[in-house]
Amino acid sequence: MPHPVLSFATHWFARWAKPAIAALGLIGILGVASVSAQSGPMPRFVSLASGEINVRVGPGQRYDIAWVFVKQGLPVEIIQEYDNWRKIRDNEGAEGWVHRNLLSGARTALVAPWLTEGEIPVMTQPNSFSPLRVRAAPRVLVSVLKCDSEWCRVTGTYPGDAGGNMRRFSGWIAQDRLWGVYSGEQLK
Repeated sequence: MPHPVLSFATHWFARWAKPAIAALGLIGILGVASVSAQSGPMPRFVSLASGEINVRVGPGQRYDIAWVFVKQGLPVEIIQEYDNWRKIRDNEGAEGWVHRNLLSGARTALVAPWLTEGEIPVMTQPNSFSPLRVRAAPRVLVSVLKCDSEWCRVTGTYPGDAGGNMRRFSGWIAQDRLWGVYSGEQLK
């Protein structure tokens, strides 16, 4: 039998606290980003909350594992919901089911995963005439901080030296060069 205090607290939060936080517009301020991974409009982008996630052929643990994601933070698109299960699509178009607790509302994106070579400019300001900050290779994973419907402010890392040390970068990438945000989508 479930613990009565925990059951009450979970029920109370789902029934009253989440709607109140959303109504006050405090989700971003309080860091309650996982709400969008739990429910919301479809389709919608979320990210993988864990480094090892079984993707199943159906919505439940009784279904076979189709494949396993091994990188935390990758963006996926939720295209269907069934109870606590979310049907997702990855950047290559593969679809499968994962439990909603394995997803995060944190927004991430892959830089131009449809390219096999080349570099995508990351600018200091949200326009193509601003100074270049860095060039990102295709498939680099970035965190999306905000989008204005044409440009997205992102942060990420890249190999800094031969010793394998990573360096952080931040800047603006043209929104149509990212997989993990919709064309024209605005994120604040």
